[in-house]
Amino acid sequence: MSADMTQPLCEIDDLRVGFRGHDGELTEAVRGLSLTLQRGERLGIVGESGSGKSLTGRALLGLLPANAQFAAQTMKFDGQDLLTMSARKRRQLCGQQMGMILQDPKYSLNPVMTVAQQMREAFVLHGPKLGRREMREKIVAALAAVHIRDPERVADTYPHELSGGMGQRVMIAMMVSSGPRLLIADEPTSALDVLVSMQVLGVLDEMIAKHDTGLIFISHDLPLVMSFCDRVVVMYAGRVVETCAARDLVHAQHPYTRGLLAANPPLVNPPDELPVLERDAAWLTHPHRQTHPTGTPT
Repeated sequence: MSADMTQPLCEIDDLRVGFRGHDGELTEAVRGLSLTLQRGERLGIVGESGSGKSLTGRALLGLLPANAQFAAQTMKFDGQDLLTMSARKRRQLCGQQMGMILQDPKYSLNPVMTVAQQMREAFVLHGPKLGRREMREKIVAALAAVHIRDPERVADTYPHELSGGMGQRVMIAMMVSSGPRLLIADEPTSALDVLVSMQVLGVLDEMIAKHDTGLIFISHDLPLVMSFCDRVVVMYAGRVVETCAARDLVHAQHPYTRGLLAANPPLVNPPDELPVLERDAAWLTHPHRQTHPTGTPT
């Protein structure tokens, strides 16, 4: 049965993720989050560390920690109900139709396996059975597709022999070679310098366009999100406090978003002192703000 192309690629309603402490009290890390992602859209999720950005992505992929308590009214991918789907079917989706690029390849790649061994393992799990020569050709082609020079040599290297940018390209190659419809990139450039970051984003941009992939881009870098994404969700303490078009983030109205923007001072004529980000308990209960492309809040 083909998916309805008019429906969102992903739909989440009232997502809650919590953890119980030693005293038995439940602390919610994600509190009633709702969002949608359209096909081919680039959705940025921004906020401070601990605001629930990564947990939202992991909940969508079914990769929450074992001690997490999870609930949602709706969680759908491509018209499929993830809440009622079997664990086996969820595992099949991950790697074939849904993928995740983590923050630092040093901690994502197995240090005792070569690049080719790790890519082979992923391709065997999520693709058709191939002979040794065909598998090698597929691995080299995937590395070449992300503009790795001398992919034959890189395929036989270990992670510690790769630079940060090269390791991140390997991660992208592993995730996008199967043409996933959803890709979650969790701080994919935070460990890289500016030049390498731009190169990696260029590769990611090319792969997304090639496969018409929907992207959830998790980041602390607001200027980067404004330039790379279509729409932005701002999270505070597990809640969505503002949603707007990426190009209109500079006109955001919520005081928390304004505080985040002020924490990124301009290089030209910077302020003498950085403002302190103030917080209001009412942000945890007040409905989030939706900003139209004109910058007018509702």
